[in-house]
Amino acid sequence: MTTSAINTHHSQPKQLTDSELKLTDIIKSLPSECFIQDARKAWFSAISSVLAVIVGYFFLAIAPWYLLPLAWIYTGTAATGFFVIGHDCAHRSFAKRIWVNDLVGHLFMMPLIYPFHGWRIKHNYHHTHTNKLKVDNAWQPVSTEVYENSGVALKWLFKRFLYNRLWWIGSIVHWAMHHFNWSAYRKQDQPAIKLSVGVVVIFAAVCFPALIATTGIWGFIKFWLLPWMVYHFWMSTFTYIHHTAPDIPFIAADKWNPVIAQLSGTVHCNYPRWVEFLCHDINVHVPHHVSTAIPSYNLRLAHRSLQENWGSYVRDECTFSLSLLKYITDRCHLYTSENEYISFKDYYARR
Repeated sequence: MTTSAINTHHSQPKQLTDSELKLTDIIKSLPSECFIQDARKAWFSAISSVLAVIVGYFFLAIAPWYLLPLAWIYTGTAATGFFVIGHDCAHRSFAKRIWVNDLVGHLFMMPLIYPFHGWRIKHNYHHTHTNKLKVDNAWQPVSTEVYENSGVALKWLFKRFLYNRLWWIGSIVHWAMHHFNWSAYRKQDQPAIKLSVGVVVIFAAVCFPALIATTGIWGFIKFWLLPWMVYHFWMSTFTYIHHTAPDIPFIAADKWNPVIAQLSGTVHCNYPRWVEFLCHDINVHVPHHVSTAIPSYNLRLAHRSLQENWGSYVRDECTFSLSLLKYITDRCHLYTSENEYISFKDYYARR
């Protein structure tokens, strides 16, 4: 494969076979500007998210009942920006000092009741093992083997979750199962996990009773729970679409190739511009998997470079829509030993 560099500030891509190609070759081909941390851009992103959420809560406070769904959608989407700021902090791409990343990460993920260090450690594991079968901890397809060996009740749950398009609750399940149980982490990581759990527990113990005392149960639902559900819709949707398509394989560890996994197993999906702005371009996901050191405000520059230099590996872009979700959720039900997705309809037709 012969490619050309975008500018003279990065290495010329080499002509290599898939087996010879290393992730470092991809990283070296990116413009050096992609890795520059700009404090003004970082803090602009943080402040813009705070202002966007304040606008959302003002909208919630004054909106008549028939506009509340719009207010919930907007506020929950703006709150997703909080997560993206925490996401950059977790990858140490928000600030140069670790303590600043940790402090900002805790502050921005605290209202989402997300323990920062627990998520940070789990998420970095996902980047190390993206689309590795039975290893990647962010999103794993349900194999036909697992499905066949499940009891009646579990099979029913799998079918309800996958067939009825309940992907949007996936991140809530993941949040509840993985980020509060510090015993599931390495011993040296447990103090940090306990700290992060303590931060969100204290936040909830103080803010939730205060919110209920001043606005009632309905106020809690209106001002926190429903925007939080919208946030999880985006969390689940971004994760699902980033790594799920009928032709995206999950590969066994002995055959897994990091370059193919990060470049070809990751999807760039275009969303409405207001969503991309509020969520700080989290949808520009391919360069983020090539290197987590790229701050969110440099992802588009890096993506253009990848398209220019490694276009034969990068998947075609898609556009978020109900038809896209239908296309994926109609087909990606179970995963076979032949490394392909099949629908429940096809699965039962083969039996």
